Amino acid sequence: MLRSLYIRNVVLIDKLDLDFGGGLSVLTGETGAGKSILLDSLGLVLGNRAETGLIRSGEDKLSVTAIFDGQEANTPLQNLLAENEIEGGSEIIIKRTLDRNGKGKIFINDQPISARLLKEIGPLLVEIHGQFDNQGLLNPANHRDILDAYGQYPELLNKVAVAWEDYRRAKAERAKAEEDLSKAKEEEENLRHWVKELEQISPLKGEEAELANRRQELMHAEKILESLNYAYQALSGNKDVSSMLRQAMSAVDKANQYVGGKYDDIYAALDSSLVEVADALERIESASADINLNTSEQENIDERLFALKDLARKHGVGVDDLADTLQEFKNKLNSIELGEDHINNLRQKEQESRLKYLEEAGLLHDERMNVSQKLDAKIMEELPPLKMEKARFVTVLEKLPESSWSEHGTDGVSFTVSTNPNSPQGPLGKIASGGELARFMLALKVNLAQSSKVGTMIFDEVDAGIGGATAQAVGERLSRLGADVQVLVVTHSPQVAAQGRQHYKVEKSTQDNITTTKVFELDNAARREEIARMLSGATITGEARAAADALLSA
Repeated sequence: MLRSLYIRNVVLIDKLDLDFGGGLSVLTGETGAGKSILLDSLGLVLGNRAETGLIRSGEDKLSVTAIFDGQEANTPLQNLLAENEIEGGSEIIIKRTLDRNGKGKIFINDQPISARLLKEIGPLLVEIHGQFDNQGLLNPANHRDILDAYGQYPELLNKVAVAWEDYRRAKAERAKAEEDLSKAKEEEENLRHWVKELEQISPLKGEEAELANRRQELMHAEKILESLNYAYQALSGNKDVSSMLRQAMSAVDKANQYVGGKYDDIYAALDSSLVEVADALERIESASADINLNTSEQENIDERLFALKDLARKHGVGVDDLADTLQEFKNKLNSIELGEDHINNLRQKEQESRLKYLEEAGLLHDERMNVSQKLDAKIMEELPPLKMEKARFVTVLEKLPESSWSEHGTDGVSFTVSTNPNSPQGPLGKIASGGELARFMLALKVNLAQSSKVGTMIFDEVDAGIGGATAQAVGERLSRLGADVQVLVVTHSPQVAAQGRQHYKVEKSTQDNITTTKVFELDNAARREEIARMLSGATITGEARAAADALLSA
């Protein structure tokens, strides 16, 4: 709910600090006192357009700050803040400034945001009805969500959403398979040629590196053989290393006879070296035998490397990916041969998921019909006391074309009204007059309040053009609405004003040719006087005060 509002230099307001409570709060005052300025100021922190004409004469800058609390359960708001990396929580503080140059700043919880984002945030905090209506209930695009929130059937909505996703996925898979098959058929001749070409060369993964290494070895075969021969000669030539090691072992063995095996470790080391030298000689001999000085093998390798790289360039892949490319081409050919069977299976799957979706959407439609009839009946009950006994409210459900089906089902939902018995039903915002529209909104909101995610509702002159028992009925419904959400009402009706839990009076005064608007929260005595003024006019009579007492005690 809106807890505090701080206004600086907005039109006739120089400095105004207001604290609000829960339930129904009323704002009264003479015409022209500045009640609309208060709503304009609040509108700035809710995303309305900021114009320099709002800056108080003689000042350079305006600022408005609003504090909302109890917002931790406002899931849509918290999600929107999280998406934009803004710290949310229970308390939301919005501050907006504007200078004479048209430059402004907007902050939410001390983080700067754009005017576009504020315009999204505002409707999640406050609904304003009347001449400043935020179009929430007037926009048919919102009517389905409003009806569903009133109906409270989340499990059914979830089943429809899941069924829709299954159907959408199956439909997309079938469409892609058909597209792939069509493309494959167009390139079938090429595919067969490419498969034959790749099968002839039979590419292998890792072959390029292996061939390159072998090519390097063949290019330097003579030098490698020369080096290996030198190594062999060094170990077995005039100074035979094996023979020298055996001689050394014999000498150490003799020495050991005099010291009781003290030099066994030296003997073991020499013995190990002898074995390793013999192994090295054998390996060198084997490696030398493997050296191929035949240049034809190198030519073959060069030819294969060239062929592999040429095919890789042709298909836009790496040499090591040619084997996968061959398999991909084979799979496409196979899909052509088996494609129709596969697509028929996908069509069957799509049809089954479509029927499942329609089944769940049908159940949702039936539930919406039941709920809409209940809502219509509830709203119709509210209309006679609001002096709209001839009006008719009907929630219309229509079957949407398949192109408009969605996770929300197959229904279009719209709230329609007729204000006279012979008048046709029409859109809520186009058929009703200003005063009728405000009362329709009130009747709707009284019934929708418990399902609303917004914590604050503002009604601007909802009592326009009515009085007596009708105004009393409006006040009672506003008070009832205040049991579920915070309600702020701008009113000229004493019957409505008497229903408020808090009462604020807007006054305009002029001193030294400077006009200023102030707002005061009234205590019980001042409230009695204000309601008496609203009943009798400028001269407050004893009868007016008695009537005010009667309204306040009703």
